[in-house]
Amino acid sequence: MIYSQFVKIAVVILNWNGEPMLRQFLPSVVEHSVLPPELGEAVVYVADNGSTDGSLALLAETFPTVRTIVFSENHGFADGYNKAFGQIEAEYAVLLNSDVEVTPGWLVPLVTYMDAHRHVAACQPKLMAYHEKDRFEYAGAMGGYIDRYGYPYCRGRIFDTVERDHGQYDADVPLLWATGASLVVRLAVYKEVGGLDGRFFAHMEEIDLCWRLRCRGYEVRSVASSVVYHVGGATLSAGHPRKTFLNFRNNLLMLYKNLPERELRPVLLVRALLDYVAAAMFLLKGEWGSVKAVFRARRAYHKLKGEFRTSREENLRKAVSMDVPERTRFSILWRYHVARAKTFDKL
Repeated sequence: MIYSQFVKIAVVILNWNGEPMLRQFLPSVVEHSVLPPELGEAVVYVADNGSTDGSLALLAETFPTVRTIVFSENHGFADGYNKAFGQIEAEYAVLLNSDVEVTPGWLVPLVTYMDAHRHVAACQPKLMAYHEKDRFEYAGAMGGYIDRYGYPYCRGRIFDTVERDHGQYDADVPLLWATGASLVVRLAVYKEVGGLDGRFFAHMEEIDLCWRLRCRGYEVRSVASSVVYHVGGATLSAGHPRKTFLNFRNNLLMLYKNLPERELRPVLLVRALLDYVAAAMFLLKGEWGSVKAVFRARRAYHKLKGEFRTSREENLRKAVSMDVPERTRFSILWRYHVARAKTFDKL
């Protein structure tokens, strides 16, 4: 079903066999995703990615105001959202994970900010941990950057060091990427730049999208006055080999798509070395599945790279500038492990 009614903001939850998550977290989304009349209308959608559990029955019986978009198969995170957004008419859309608890009035600061800053194409709320509510959440904290070699980090989280929130990152500053756990985008711009890359399936796709937005002259920000709480790791645990494979493969593909020409070869050469170091570290910890995942990811990258050549050429052609300042010039691995800069404010 295509929803042709134009709304101010569409809150879209992508679901795959997530009945328990919907039962737990959707009530807060329905209750608190309301705008004052002067800002426009907010509508909550659940896009179902071919679930075989009781998700659709739950939605029909318990959440009659939630609009549903039903797919017959699992298209993954990236194409699931692309296909869902193709059936929605709205000024803004929110990619919201099913394991996120929102707070009263959470949409108002986000919509107000986007209305006032037309050059900003995407933003995120403050992402906090559901089980430890004064601590940032790993998946995005207060917005992210990547280093010279493609390693992502956040204001509030570098690798496994996750800070408590004391308002230290509330300032409005440019970001490279906003978290896919709760990402607000201008829907027309999202479609203009091609949306999420469905070939990624899952992981790194929001960083790739935001990097593309930055290269084309748009900005990405965080809005500290909007707060949500994220469980995180609801689909795959951090050490799951499948997650390791997707993160390594997609990170390499993202670098290939978006790096300036003069940096492509030297950066990817260094990354090859760093990936083999990572595999050695997994080996020392006895994580055989992750060791294999790193090697499979690199093989997959080389096999798939040719399919991404057209995307790279398009990105280079349409870029306002490939030198995005939020892609920092240092190595975060060096700063974190050698210089012992464990928090963002120490970088």
